[in-house]
Amino acid sequence: MADHDHHHDHDDHEHDHDDDHEHDREHPHDHAEDQEELEREARRLLALSRIRQYGDTVLRMKAREVETFDDDLERLVERMTALMHEANGVGLAATQVGVLRRLFVFADGEEDRVIVNPVITSSSKESEVDDEGCLSLRGVLVPVERSTTVTIEGVDAKGEPVRLELEPPASRVVQHELDHLDGVLIIDRTDDESRRAALAALRPQPVLGAR
Repeated sequence: MADHDHHHDHDDHEHDHDDDHEHDREHPHDHAEDQEELEREARRLLALSRIRQYGDTVLRMKAREVETFDDDLERLVERMTALMHEANGVGLAATQVGVLRRLFVFADGEEDRVIVNPVITSSSKESEVDDEGCLSLRGVLVPVERSTTVTIEGVDAKGEPVRLELEPPASRVVQHELDHLDGVLIIDRTDDESRRAALAALRPQPVLGAR
């Protein structure tokens, strides 16, 4: 799942350009910050290139239960956690990296978590609608209704039991990631108008000169 909080920052920066030259003279260290920002963005784009994107058939496939808990599984979890952070995400399901196994990673506040063979064992009757983005549907933000609180159970990468009682935003993230493991995307859970707009944005643009 994409962390869309940073989408609201653009306006703050649009009015800063006029003072750039004076700013550079006064704050030479800003060049280092700019360089860091460019490197972060390069890492984000590289991470996104490793995450399966809308149209990839694997995103519509149902993942299988994990039965083997070994070093390969732990390496997969490490790779997915690193990718999630580099892509500025808050959750990533195994299907999004082309692995049809029932596990996902997510950021629960400051803590990174993994849940293998996750099952939501209880959810609140109360629900709320909020915008959701997805690392596999770049540039799309659609309203999705989710249960406000959930209890999710499963095991960790070593096969030890995990049981979490979650409130927003983590409760929304785990519902989103669990959908991925069943081949369900946010455009399936939004209203018709938002779905049409999202599909128009996701449609591949024609390449000039292509036949």
